[in-house]
Amino acid sequence: MSIVYSKDVEKMCPVHCGGQHGCAPIPEEGKWVYSKKIEDVSGLTHGVGWCAPQQGACKLTLNIKDGIIQEALIETIGCSGMTHSAAMASEAIVGRTILEALNTDLVCDAINTAMRELFLQIVYGRSQSAFSENGLPVGTGLEDLGKHLASQLGTFYSTSAKGPRYLQITEGYVTKMALDENSEVIGYEYVNLNAFMKEVKTGTDATEALKKNTKTYGRFADGVKFIDPRTE
Repeated sequence: MSIVYSKDVEKMCPVHCGGQHGCAPIPEEGKWVYSKKIEDVSGLTHGVGWCAPQQGACKLTLNIKDGIIQEALIETIGCSGMTHSAAMASEAIVGRTILEALNTDLVCDAINTAMRELFLQIVYGRSQSAFSENGLPVGTGLEDLGKHLASQLGTFYSTSAKGPRYLQITEGYVTKMALDENSEVIGYEYVNLNAFMKEVKTGTDATEALKKNTKTYGRFADGVKFIDPRTE
């Protein structure tokens, strides 16, 4: 590549750059690494991105080995179109360098922003596995989802006039809320939908599977009133 200099620079006398002490090492998978090229970067890290109107968000987990994305977990919330973008991203970024992935059109702003945030973390040595010897194996991202392989979500709605409604807890889909004599929430009933679907897929009767995977939390049994948070 031929470099073109301005006339002002051409007229300058050369001065030797003496302070060449190199880059500082960053922690990567239990080692201190002088990161000079993309292939010098390894680690597993998480990050969150958001779209321009802030109506949706993405949690992204990447497991990078020698600069190549070997594993990606993409979780989205708040926008239906984002789920399609996440499906595209799951194909578009694995097997690529983190620089390629940073400049890949992932369609959704939230996923692009998450990729940017993770890039910053990983190239500055701020990964989750910075001090884990040899890093974490490919497949570690699934551990975030637990045995049912589902995102951990919570959905709650509230108004000043009618108070809170618990719609979904990490444990599952809320079917009933238990209230005490002061109409304060003291517990809830929920269905673990992922466990329920697993039972049904293996041949269990749906009614039996629903009963088996319906559980309660808190002082549900002590409630004096029970409401359906979606209709009452």
